[in-house]
Amino acid sequence: MTIREIQEEILRLKKEKDFCILAHAYQGQEILEIADYTGDSYGLSVQASKAPHQNIIMCGVRFMAETCKVLSPEKTVYLANPIAGCPMAEQLDLETLEILKEQHPDHAVVAYINTTSELKTACDVCVTSSSAVQICKALDADKILFIPDPNLGHYVQSQVPEKEFAFYRGGCPRHFIMTEADVKKAKAAHPDALFLVHPECRPEVTAHADYIGSTTGIMAYAKKSDAKEFIIGTENSIVQHLQFECPEKKFYPLSVMLTCMNMKATTLMDVYNVLRGIGGEKMELPDDVMKGARRCIDEMIRLGG
Repeated sequence: MTIREIQEEILRLKKEKDFCILAHAYQGQEILEIADYTGDSYGLSVQASKAPHQNIIMCGVRFMAETCKVLSPEKTVYLANPIAGCPMAEQLDLETLEILKEQHPDHAVVAYINTTSELKTACDVCVTSSSAVQICKALDADKILFIPDPNLGHYVQSQVPEKEFAFYRGGCPRHFIMTEADVKKAKAAHPDALFLVHPECRPEVTAHADYIGSTTGIMAYAKKSDAKEFIIGTENSIVQHLQFECPEKKFYPLSVMLTCMNMKATTLMDVYNVLRGIGGEKMELPDDVMKGARRCIDEMIRLGG
């Protein structure tokens, strides 16, 4: 089968079997083209909860499928490829978090959405990269333990200097390995390009940014900007998507190393096989985890809208 033939079969089967397909923005263009909704992890989960479909396929990583299930417990949610995990979400467990909480007993625990549902049960509120600043400002606490990404945490701290922050030594492996030298090299190669960067990058990288924001924020900025050239400081799929959406502009990757292999694990054939009933993983979470994670997410909605 060709890519087009597989896409056509997926489009036919999802209608026939009442499926909604979610694709995170870090997926390939061939998957975005067959998705009902694309975007960031939390936004996709909200879309799934509002969609009329009974069955959901998450083309992303495991914590995203978990979040989708938490927000839509009555629906059947599938992770398109069971091996698609998130190193950042998996680098902190409950036992370690409890130790951190004992070390910072007077701190509210703020969890990045990129965490497991189990971990969220022990946190006060979770945040997205676009809502973190607003929520940390609104939180009724002067001291915050921000987990697991210290890079996003330090960015939030710079925007909320009136509060005291403590951090865990984690982070996204792909964004974390970007250096100031990578930025200088890219800027030297493309001196007229604006630098758009995700706050999961190190402070010495974001210090050079013309814009700092979430994945969807970066894409929106590039589309609306009058500039014609951009260096993209997040997962390299965004370079491809922007090239398709804005063919009159030029987009350059910060580094070839900014490629998430967990996101790339999902293929069109994975989606096709879920629809055929021979692939994917049906998400199941214990009731107490569902309840605890939902409490954490509901608090995010209350504080951040």
